Amino acid sequence: QVQLVESGGGLVQAGGSLRLSCVVSGSSFSTYKMGWFRQAPGKEREFVASINRSGGSTSYADSVKGRFTISRDNAKNTAALQMNSLKPEDTAVYYCAASRSLMWNDWGQGTQVTVSS
Repeated sequence: QVQLVESGGGLVQAGGSLRLSCVVSGSSFSTYKMGWFRQAPGKEREFVASINRSGGSTSYADSVKGRFTISRDNAKNTAALQMNSLKPEDTAVYYCAASRSLMWNDWGQGTQVTVSS
């Protein structure tokens, strides 16, 4: 089992940037695939991006491709989500998640991102 703690959320104007970080503790970080999800008010949680154990393969939702970049540092037990060209529709609570299987079993508490128009 791992513990995930996100940080880096905040209020930003449209077109701006934010960098979210996720610090993972409790087990072997490099054995986990990492992902970012988000949930806007009144909507279901949705996939944003994921990165494999080595960091050599990434996947993105169509809505964020070309604007967001997921990364990881296995030496520091951290994952990050660089968000550029932010839009008001990116406003949501962003969650970091970890997986060693087909399921995302471990989640952080979430960090709020608000993009003003």
